[in-house]
Formats: sequence, C-alpha cells, structure tokens
Amino acid sequence: MTSPTTGRLRVDGATLHYEVRGTGPLLLLIPGGTGGAAAYDGVADDLAADYTVASYDPRGLTRSPLDDPEAEQSVAWHADDAVRLLDLLSPGAPARVAGCSSGAIVALHLLTAHPERVERVVAHEPPVVEVLPDAAEHRALLARVGDTFRREGLMPAAAVFAAGLRRPGAGPADAPAGSRAATELPPQAAARAERTMADMSYFLGRIVPSFMAYTPDVARLEALSDRLVLAAGADSRGELPYRPAAFLAERFGTELVHFPGGHTGLTTHPAEFGKTLRTVLSA
Repeated sequence: MTSPTTGRLRVDGATLHYEVRGTGPLLLLIPGGTGGAAAYDGVADDLAADYTVASYDPRGLTRSPLDDPEAEQSVAWHADDAVRLLDLLSPGAPARVAGCSSGAIVALHLLTAHPERVERVVAHEPPVVEVLPDAAEHRALLARVGDTFRREGLMPAAAVFAAGLRRPGAGPADAPAGSRAATELPPQAAARAERTMADMSYFLGRIVPSFMAYTPDVARLEALSDRLVLAAGADSRGELPYRPAAFLAERFGTELVHFPGGHTGLTTHPAEFGKTLRTVLSA
C-alpha cells in the first residue's frame, strides 16, 4: 500500500484530516460509519493509477476533531465539508465523488446542493429511509435505538440498530466491526478497530439519528440522475440500507448497479469493489 500525502483543513466548527494519492482528475471518497479515510485503503492505490484520490475522516471522527465535541450534526454541514475539500484539491474543475452508507447520503446532498462541483456521483447504499413507503417503521427503529442507548448504553443500542438493518427472517447480526479483541488482529487492523470503537458512540448517537432522518430532494436528484450512479451490494438484497437505492433507481428509471459483497463490500471484497467502482466512474 502506498503511503498517502496527508493534510489538515480547517472548516466551520472542525478540522478535517485528509489523505491524497495519485495524479489526474480528482476522485473524492466519502466514508460511511466510523471507517474514516482508512475505509478506502483497500481500493485507493488502484484507483490512484487514474485519479487523484482523496479520502478523509468526516468531522467528529478521531482525526477530525470538532471545536465543540457536543455539537449536533447535519448532512448539510458534512456536505459543505466535502465542498471545501473539492475547492482545495480541484478548484478549477468538477470532480468525481463516491460515498458509502452515511457517506453516500452526504454525496447525494452534495450533488443536489452543489451540482457545479460534481461530474459524477456513485452512492452505495445510502440509507435515506425517508424516501421509502414504510418510513414510519424506520423512524420507530431509530427511536428504539435512541431509547436503548440512553437506558442501556452503546453496545445494546448497536445490537438493536444492527438487527433493524437486516432483512426480515435473517439470523443474528454480527458483532460491530471494532468489537473483537485487538489481540486477534494485526497491528494496523487493531489500531483501526480501536478507532472504530472510540467513534461508535458519536456515530450511533449523533450521525445515525440525523442522517437517517434526512430527506433528499428527490425531484432534484431525478433531474441530475444522468450524473448519479445508485449502487447496492449484491449480497444485501432485502436489507434496509439496500432498499432506498433500489427504490430511487426504479423511480428514476436508471440502473441499480450491484457491487460485490453486501453493505460492507468495500471492506470484505476490496479488489472486486474497486474494480466495479472504476468501471462505473468511467462509464
């Protein structure tokens, strides 16, 4: 793996850690969950053969501290952070953007709010559940997660959340990605797992409630759908994060592109995921 060039960017209310590899037109990778820039380590080097690849830790994660650690979060603020990175790294040209999960929600807002800065967007399983016909059920899920978090703590709430994302009738959810003992992992993976667990409370307590309550401008997305690739995991059909991408693709009359693996295919199938991403970015 090539060591990236790292930098720090002051934005309103936070300082962002970002990483850059390669040369060529800019490709901004927006991570989801608690993965941060490291979530794209498995694909960034290959993509850097064709692009200047930038990834970053969203505001509030370990290496991108908030000025006010208790500040509430919004999709619009996170999208504005992405714009500031585009202005820094590609000031004279629109960029390609890819986002996964909560990062895909940011990418959708970036497209609708700043279309002049974006040439193409790949949104992999954005959990914009408010577009679904049964959105009320998912609001109830978020309420249960929040109530469990307040009464019982982080890990019980994470279990409720994970169970709510799975397809009906599925077996028990896996343990959260950072919860295995660090001694089971190689040093680099152990450090990443430690960061994941350190950021889990922030993610579940402030990112999930805000981001999953976000309603995208569907009419504007449809008008811009020639620049938008809606994507989902081949193994996650029927799961909650899969459904909004499928719903929007059907509404827009566009193809739902299936990537290898499930919701976390970026981590479980990095080589195949990167190959598919390269293909759709250049289509």
